[in-house]
Amino acid sequence: MTDHPRTGVVLAGGYSTRFGEADKALAEIDSIPMVARVVNRLSEVVDSIVVSCRDDQQPGFERSISELDLDLPVRFAIDPEPDRGPLAGIKHSFDTVDSTYAAVVACDMPFVDPAFIAFLFDQAGGHDAAVPELEDGHQQPMQAVYHVGRTVTVATQRLAADSRSLHGTLSELDTVVIPPTTVSDRTTWRSLHDLNSRDEFDRVT
Repeated sequence: MTDHPRTGVVLAGGYSTRFGEADKALAEIDSIPMVARVVNRLSEVVDSIVVSCRDDQQPGFERSISELDLDLPVRFAIDPEPDRGPLAGIKHSFDTVDSTYAAVVACDMPFVDPAFIAFLFDQAGGHDAAVPELEDGHQQPMQAVYHVGRTVTVATQRLAADSRSLHGTLSELDTVVIPPTTVSDRTTWRSLHDLNSRDEFDRVT
């Protein structure tokens, strides 16, 4: 663990519209709900964790996370306005964070690689964000490390203008983009894959 406190934020407040009636965050892989898997993996490289979710999700998430053997605090940031998108969830979560940098990981990335998250923290130092670039040239802002204060400032301005794009937010930050060649050297592409639909989930379980 680093001498500089690091926070992990798990984004789990979406309505899982492409996953059927169930909350995908509670879909189990090897008997562990995805949200708990992400929390568990992040716990290896951060000092505290915040789970961003809706009020109705918290009891189920608390039960699943309580089954983990963790030695760090996990708390919840309840969305004051559900369904405003990930940028709103990040901003609200970051409002509760006192570390300089925080890793953001979506709850539907159950194979997130702790070592790669640690690498992103290292790359973000002295900048506003570090984000991996995928093989298709798109960036993956839902598994990235952000400077908390700068991100809150930009997110507040963008949300006030009803501009919710995470990619747009990154364009206003001093962002270190990790090229695909470096990503593939550091981790597997599976670790960055988000399971948006039931079909995608079924293919890996």
